[in-house]
Amino acid sequence: MEYIPNILFVLILAAGIGYFTKNIRKVIRNIRLGKDVNRSDNKSARFKNMAKIALGQGKMTRRPVSGVLHIIVYIGFIIINIEVLEIVIDGILGTHRIFSFLGGAYDFLIGSFEILAFLVLVGVIIFWIRRNVIKIKRFWSSEMKGWPKSDGNLILYFEMVLMTLFLVMNAADLQLQAMGADHYVQAGAYPISQFISPLFEGISQGALIVLERSAWWIHIIGILVFLNYLYFSKHLHILLAFPNTYFANLKPQGELDNLEAVTKEVMLMMDPNADPFAAPAEDADEGEPEKFGASDVTDLNWVQLLNSYTCTECGRCTSECPANQTGKKLSPRKIMMDTRDRLQEVGDNIDKNGSFVDDGKQLLNDYISPEELWACTSCNACVETCPVNISPLSIILDMRRYLVMEESAAPSELNNMMTNIENNGAPWPFNQMDRMNWSNE
Repeated sequence: MEYIPNILFVLILAAGIGYFTKNIRKVIRNIRLGKDVNRSDNKSARFKNMAKIALGQGKMTRRPVSGVLHIIVYIGFIIINIEVLEIVIDGILGTHRIFSFLGGAYDFLIGSFEILAFLVLVGVIIFWIRRNVIKIKRFWSSEMKGWPKSDGNLILYFEMVLMTLFLVMNAADLQLQAMGADHYVQAGAYPISQFISPLFEGISQGALIVLERSAWWIHIIGILVFLNYLYFSKHLHILLAFPNTYFANLKPQGELDNLEAVTKEVMLMMDPNADPFAAPAEDADEGEPEKFGASDVTDLNWVQLLNSYTCTECGRCTSECPANQTGKKLSPRKIMMDTRDRLQEVGDNIDKNGSFVDDGKQLLNDYISPEELWACTSCNACVETCPVNISPLSIILDMRRYLVMEESAAPSELNNMMTNIENNGAPWPFNQMDRMNWSNE
């Protein structure tokens, strides 16, 4: 009978980690549905990006208030969960505060955890106020209704409850230590929970043990629930921000990629010695791709799909977007949210059928409209401001490429410009012979 709690703990732990692993495998599978792209170059620069932007939160503090609060919550939540290691060992072995043999170092650790837990709790409450009382504009855009709005609040409630449970657990533990209760060793420093502990004076030892054990169990189960909730939440970025910043594009932001097949065609046209009717060499790469640009998520590359899962819906990209600021329909955040939603839909389709069965839908039109795509000015503001180096612009450009090259669906202004370039060698409707007339003025 005495081992039943340990066995129950191991079963819950195994179930939580197992379900999390299963879902993460789905995420990896879905990301791999994207086209291949090589991001293995310049490893030193990539590690530097990851260390500076993901680990060091280098771009968060460009907005000081939210940036500093986010760093506090980020550092606090990560460091506090170091104690999860002790909880896991205690749960498996049936011990209590197994690391208490560290003496003064243990006191310092627990004291630090408590201070950080309090700061995290304060930071999360401020985030909730900013989102729900002050109602900062970027949290109330049209795409942030329904589940995205609920998700943003749910994660804040999760963190409030977990930090509160941690402090209540310690406060009850401190009271039991003072009582000399069996199994509760004298260990740890409690700079925050020492102010909570007096609330439990007058409570019997048995009731305090029930309170402490309840907080302990709910805390660890809450952490496992939180871990598995990440798969369904925008907060998957907690894990994916690191690979996302590592695999981000290192090229200058203004440098656009060119399709190899189109580049070869242009080079052939510009080569006076080339024979356009010559058969391709046996060792030449394959000709034109099956599709120019992207109309669905499987036409995008795997880094773009990783971007969609990494988006935390903070809205900095949309708030910086000049098209959005002038009332256009475009929201870079919505582009990423739509891409992720469609990718998840495709993944669910594969789970249900074993392989993808055409559902009559695609990212273009069913999720993202041409109006949104053509509103983009390609200014890169969204890419520059993103805290984790996501590039909505790359998805927009690939989808516009599909509209132009596959559907000939460019706006009339662009079609006129391209016709002028083809006929006159310039975007303007002037005969080539007249192009230098301005110099005679």
